[in-house]
Amino acid sequence: MNRLKIYRAFLFTCLFFSMFLMFFYVRWYLKTQIPDVVRVGIGDEQTLDLGIKEVSVQVVERKRVIPGGIPIGIYLETKGVYVVGTAGVEAEDGLNYEPAYQIVRTGDYILAVNGRKIGDKDELIDCVQANQSDTMILKLLRGSEVIQVRLNAVRTAEADYKLGIWVKDDIQGIGTLTYLTKDMRFGALGHGITDTDTGELLETSKGALYDTDILEIIRGEKGTPGEISGMITYSDRHVRGSILRNTCAGIFGVADQNIQNELDQEYMELGFKQEITRGTAYIRSSVSGELKNYRIQIQEIRLNEDDVNKGMIFQVTDPELLELTGGVIQGMSGSPIIQNGRLIGAVTHVFVNDPTRGYGIFAETMISAGG
Repeated sequence: MNRLKIYRAFLFTCLFFSMFLMFFYVRWYLKTQIPDVVRVGIGDEQTLDLGIKEVSVQVVERKRVIPGGIPIGIYLETKGVYVVGTAGVEAEDGLNYEPAYQIVRTGDYILAVNGRKIGDKDELIDCVQANQSDTMILKLLRGSEVIQVRLNAVRTAEADYKLGIWVKDDIQGIGTLTYLTKDMRFGALGHGITDTDTGELLETSKGALYDTDILEIIRGEKGTPGEISGMITYSDRHVRGSILRNTCAGIFGVADQNIQNELDQEYMELGFKQEITRGTAYIRSSVSGELKNYRIQIQEIRLNEDDVNKGMIFQVTDPELLELTGGVIQGMSGSPIIQNGRLIGAVTHVFVNDPTRGYGIFAETMISAGG
């Protein structure tokens, strides 16, 4: 009898556990596999047999853009001076002090000192040296809040004054242009520019695109991401556009005519995310020195993924690209993804343990973020 009770209890436990798993599976499916919003082109007709979920269908004009694929040099200035971290300072008495400890935080932006606006590291240093050890009032941007803090610099043995704050005021790098619109608006990277130490999206004041030349391709290997090594020409004569926005979906701004001249002049329709299918697609890139399409296989489509940069997973299958780069490498972020003659997305990240695989952002997400 006891065995029968144990058997029944076991069956009920299994049934309960199965229903528990089914609940979370259905919840996951609704969240990731069925979109909350579906956009369709004007004049298009689509029947969405979603059954268990109501979906808002928005009729929007299907945009046409010139797909990119060319490398771009990126220069951005932060909004104020960005705080990377704080540290101790050895004073002239030989003791170690931390004047900014628990007052200034990593991720803060220093906007002003004693009412003087701060635009770069040199201006901050000048203010600190001029003020010496007197109490300073720092205006900080912390998250979305502007606050003021007080602190005193420490005099060192070299007669300098230091706050014990590590800062940066600009960012440089190489990425890939994703698209160009008829009115010369561009989108690039497919992901935002973040601080390498904190991972936070950087607040930027202004930036520019510059000419860049690819010098070397470092192939990706398992556990070691490859990269595009290039030379960016930072001079007014080589400016190729203005960066207006740094968002989690990429950088956006206005390009000049030289950018358009480097691209094919063929406009391409934007593909909506519900139109993307598993299977063959193409990455457009000029890593070889020539703008070409390289075959990939889209393996997974995540219509409601919380991380906008990981809307799809793909694998590089093109022999030429595999031979040249090993798959996806740093600097290819923003490379257009094309399927059925439409721009459907852009490369964002690589799988560190498998450089042949990568993530992509939906093109409609980038277009929407670009405004």
